[in-house]
Amino acid sequence: MGRLDKNSTLCPNCRKLISIDEPKCPYCGLSKPGAPWKRTFAIRLLSNPYDVITYIIYINATLFIMSILLHPTSLGFSSNPFTFLSPSSKSLLILGATGTLPIDQFHRWWTLISASYLHGGILHIFFNMIALRQLGPFVVSEYGMNRFLIIYVITGIFGFFISYVAGIPFTIGASGSVCGLIGAILFYGKNRGGYYGEAIYKQTLGWVIGLVLFGFFFPGINNWAHGGGLFAGALTGFLLGYDEKKRETLVHRALAWGCVGLTVITLLWAVLQALYLSFT
Repeated sequence: MGRLDKNSTLCPNCRKLISIDEPKCPYCGLSKPGAPWKRTFAIRLLSNPYDVITYIIYINATLFIMSILLHPTSLGFSSNPFTFLSPSSKSLLILGATGTLPIDQFHRWWTLISASYLHGGILHIFFNMIALRQLGPFVVSEYGMNRFLIIYVITGIFGFFISYVAGIPFTIGASGSVCGLIGAILFYGKNRGGYYGEAIYKQTLGWVIGLVLFGFFFPGINNWAHGGGLFAGALTGFLLGYDEKKRETLVHRALAWGCVGLTVITLLWAVLQALYLSFT
């Protein structure tokens, strides 16, 4: 395998081969893409754009374990497989569950973000993370990493906002964001058309039908968040565009890192507040 010329590098943002002296990436517009700190940071954090999916799964798993450890004496062991090995409601509430209860009574609007990273049982997080692992790579491939991040965060917020408006008192889970990915894939398949697009569209409709049936037959499913996420995903896909029609821009990158920054701040606040409330 040949080596890169010492005057060439991969853009930390779009991973295209460019000159190290470029003032900005000719493909995505990133300023000074050859700067050593940018290259080092990108290599360490996201050597592969698909790594972002793994990081999201790690965050969900960490918060799930934390939600159990905060109040282990009230750990729920239930005959219902969907609530088996479940954290207590108190743990979930202080870590950032959302709904009319946290928002109306405690004015915790920030929970519209944090609730996407909390889960009510081992099967709950397992199925959501499996779905993320299956759907996420396609969205990263067709929309790009930055637009994937925007879609994931925004659709989770919108899904929970819709369920709040609908009067759902207490809710958690990544399914709103996962449904957002499904909505974005639906838009991609329908908009792209052709044999490939139609195949993607029909296959994704199978996910939608499965969600509807799942929500109909099993109690406790937040169908409002699912529907809100689907709608927001299709709309966000339409507004942002996908790689075949529109390459990622600096605006996409700025929005993506804004979503990441807001999420990190929210989750840090949730964790610190939960620790304070648990041990004081």
